[in-house]
Amino acid sequence: MLIFNALLAGLIFSTGLIVSGMANPAKVLGFLDIAGNWDPSLVFVMAGAIAIGSVSFAIARRLKHSLFGAPMSLPGATRIDRRLLAGSAMFGAGWGLAGFCPGPALVSAGSGEFKAMLFVVAMLWGMKIFSLAEQRFTQTN
Repeated sequence: MLIFNALLAGLIFSTGLIVSGMANPAKVLGFLDIAGNWDPSLVFVMAGAIAIGSVSFAIARRLKHSLFGAPMSLPGATRIDRRLLAGSAMFGAGWGLAGFCPGPALVSAGSGEFKAMLFVVAMLWGMKIFSLAEQRFTQTN
């Protein structure tokens, strides 16, 4: 049952990404082009996501288990440090260059878009390289 609920949540999320235009790199790049022909429509998508996410996390912090009985596991880190800032900068640069972030890239790759597939492959390689660098760093310290 838990797998079915995860599948349903993924389908709803991916449908929302498609309907909102987040899976369209041209729309995203138009939103990020604040000095040129700026498209502010994704501000409403982000504002809605932040509002829903904020309420959802506030409720989730009070729960021991999810609505479907799985143990609740929320991130514990709250500190803003160099790693977070560097990762955010790299995420933003990749988003600005490609017009994709991970969720919409997976949705677009699933629909057969070649650029999205290339982005997903590059993203997976980046994750692997980071993992190897992280292992090497922890072994030397």
